[in-house]
Amino acid sequence: MAENNSAAPAGPPRVEAATLSAAFVTAIRRAGLATSPDRAARLAEALHLIPPARLEQLYWTCRVVLVSAREQVPVFDAVFAAVFGGNTAPAHPGNVPGPAAVPPAPAPRTRPAAPDSRTPGTAPGTAAGTQQRPRVASPGPDGSAEDGRTDREAVLAMVSADEHLQETSFAELSADEVAEVRRLAAALQLATPLRLSRRTRTSAHSTASLDVRATVRAARRSGTDAPRLLYARRRGQRRKLVLLCDVSGSMEPYSRVFVSLLQGAVTGAGAEAFVFSTRLTRLTRQLALRDPDRALARAAVSAPDWAGGTRIAGCLRRFVDEHGRRGLARGAVVVVFSDGWAYEDPEQVAAQMARLRRLAHRIIWVNPRKAAPQYQPLVGGMAAALPYCDAFVSGHSYRALAQMAAAIRGGGPPSQDRHERARGKEPAHAH
Repeated sequence: MAENNSAAPAGPPRVEAATLSAAFVTAIRRAGLATSPDRAARLAEALHLIPPARLEQLYWTCRVVLVSAREQVPVFDAVFAAVFGGNTAPAHPGNVPGPAAVPPAPAPRTRPAAPDSRTPGTAPGTAAGTQQRPRVASPGPDGSAEDGRTDREAVLAMVSADEHLQETSFAELSADEVAEVRRLAAALQLATPLRLSRRTRTSAHSTASLDVRATVRAARRSGTDAPRLLYARRRGQRRKLVLLCDVSGSMEPYSRVFVSLLQGAVTGAGAEAFVFSTRLTRLTRQLALRDPDRALARAAVSAPDWAGGTRIAGCLRRFVDEHGRRGLARGAVVVVFSDGWAYEDPEQVAAQMARLRRLAHRIIWVNPRKAAPQYQPLVGGMAAALPYCDAFVSGHSYRALAQMAAAIRGGGPPSQDRHERARGKEPAHAH
């Protein structure tokens, strides 16, 4: 037994990747670091594909997967040192290397970028889909950079590109990030609720309605005294989707993404697309092209008032008169992208919203200003339009667009109290 113990390897005991991942993620969460369950699964997969032979490799593998922001690094370092450095016991004893088997966590957590062919700000061994945020090397005791280095250090394990784009407001994105978000927004699937169509389809279940005409026709063809009863159900049909996007100057940081969303909705969901600033422009035909660049170029040419003023009431009046009352908005889900800033009297906005309310099945207002902590829709066109809206969402980021998609999917008749408020605010000439 003594000989076997002396021949045992000095490295840490091998553990199952999934067990180690679950135990360490549990310790991270107990320390207050928000970590989703999918991160634990990705960490287990990474440890299984590339088993770390040294503690340094284990540190960087865990940090790349679990850390998504610079401010999370100190908490992560403290938990890693506590679990693998011997300060505290692991979350699940026996599932992770004990303090006696693992040396203390290494102190340096950044790697200087070597002067080679790598792009500045990109760390060695970093995947192309991972976003890196460079920072200047910390100064030494004499005020100069450590080791006399003046090159920039790449902080590893920052949030991935898709994750960063989902949380960041459209107004804070760079030109390259805007292009990527526009691609994601164009691919967003928008589905309206179902309504019962007048058309029917044959059903084999007796719980459906009896199709008297089909039953009589079948009896005449068969010539029998006891015909077979036929049943039918009314078909379900998607409601129309109408998108009205404000492209005035105040909406310019967001409209560039919203117009890409309109292009994807036209080609993918058969939506009707309009933009408005000082006047209303229908862009359904221009945005129907599969090539997004050509579609957006044609849309920009067709709307000469792009980045101008805002006349919400006048544009809504023209939409209802020329398109909505002719059937485009009847029973449809209407989505308005606007911050609610308008030149007109708020009562005019309320009057046109009341007219649109009587035609549409649902009205959803997307206002990116809603994301501000102190925002309240108390004055102006937004306050006048809000009583007639079924949903009020921000849509300021890609993740916030999921709320808009959920509001579009949500069906159901308008609430009675909202309907009464709309009728009470409607002037006599609104018809």
